Amino acid sequence: GDQSSLDGVIRSCLDCFLWGGELYLFEYGVSPTFFLAKARGGTCTLAAADPPEDVLHRASFLLENGFGGYCLFRNNCEDFAIYCKTGLIVFTSISVGRSGQAASFIAAASSVLSSPLRFLTTSFSGLAVVGLCMYSISRLVSDIGVRRDVKKIPVERLVAADCSSESSVEPPEAVPPLPAKEKET
Repeated sequence: GDQSSLDGVIRSCLDCFLWGGELYLFEYGVSPTFFLAKARGGTCTLAAADPPEDVLHRASFLLENGFGGYCLFRNNCEDFAIYCKTGLIVFTSISVGRSGQAASFIAAASSVLSSPLRFLTTSFSGLAVVGLCMYSISRLVSDIGVRRDVKKIPVERLVAADCSSESSVEPPEAVPPLPAKEKET
């Protein structure tokens, strides 16, 4: 693939991208039950994917114009893919971005560090159940498909704002709604 710019989005063939590794499927528009059954974060979201032409437009536009600086917790490759597939941006300064993997890391850490709940359990199995429940709930409430602090932003507006973090885009209440698409007959 084209690696003339190693600090952002690059165009690559699938073989170069995989580089001997495996391709994993990220699923969009899953049910809450399916989401919770997938204990590993970063494998699915409740947010529905947009039509392929919208996804390709966003990806091509960001390839040409950039997606901001890379940050493991706020602007990573999973964030890029989720934005391209959904057009959703998170509007909060305490966010871990759109990434399910980053959210899962935070969820796991918070479930381990929750001292008051650890004292409610009398056995290791009780502790494990409490920890798993906290992890699952944290993952669910941080998913971009259920969060209230997300807004669908056109890629042109995102790039025009020159945002390297979500907080530099206008807050949701200031963004006018997108025009409804006319149905083709």
